[in-house]
Amino acid sequence: MLLIAGGNSDAAVFKRLADVLAVDHRVITYDPRGNSRSLLDGPPTDQQVEEHTDDAYRLLDHLTGPGESAYVFGSCSGGLVALELAVRSQDRIRLTVAHEPPAMGLLPDAEEYLAFFDDVHETFRREGVAAALRKLQLVFGDGPAPTLPEAHDNTAFFLAHTLRPVTRFVPDLGKLVTMADRIVVAGGRDSRTHAVHRPAVVLAERLGCERKLFPGGHVGYARYPAEFARRLVGLFTAPSGAATPFRTGAGG
Repeated sequence: MLLIAGGNSDAAVFKRLADVLAVDHRVITYDPRGNSRSLLDGPPTDQQVEEHTDDAYRLLDHLTGPGESAYVFGSCSGGLVALELAVRSQDRIRLTVAHEPPAMGLLPDAEEYLAFFDDVHETFRREGVAAALRKLQLVFGDGPAPTLPEAHDNTAFFLAHTLRPVTRFVPDLGKLVTMADRIVVAGGRDSRTHAVHRPAVVLAERLGCERKLFPGGHVGYARYPAEFARRLVGLFTAPSGAATPFRTGAGG
């Protein structure tokens, strides 16, 4: 299982989840490019989903044997990377779970959200991290961000170089539709009313599959690792994979 963190998180955010999964599975996770121990060569630049996908592919290729395939779970911007990886590596990925990928470009009011993220970025530049995070919490239910395990604080890098480019990335729906039986679009039970959950709703509809709900909110895997792991393994080991008929509403 390959676990891909998103936003300003690093491999530490999956520590408790990985400990549970590792009882029965080989688990791989890592610090995304620019975060914590994945240091950049040269000055920081805006981060692109395509480049992060290249990183994930090379890591998977390095750590797996010839013909070996993997299950992939990606959270937030890591969900976007997971979807792009699924498109590029259809022979290597058994099933992909994308948990609340922030593909805001799929929304009917996409321009408003993209302008909002531009404003958060400018707030960061003018007033710093705290002011930007106060504004950003509007898309997470207007509550303070939870304290998450991390090797280092990557918030400034995220606000400066990750937030805007990843929220502008739109998955290749044409290709994803052709492999929808190996894609699970997921979100948190407690974040169903949050703006960050909306792209998952639209993406599931566009792929004709049922959105799956997981324990907790946007980062439920950090708070409820055992329950989250059971839900995840259940999807990975289901005989039919993600190929469930579409119904209006959310999956249980």
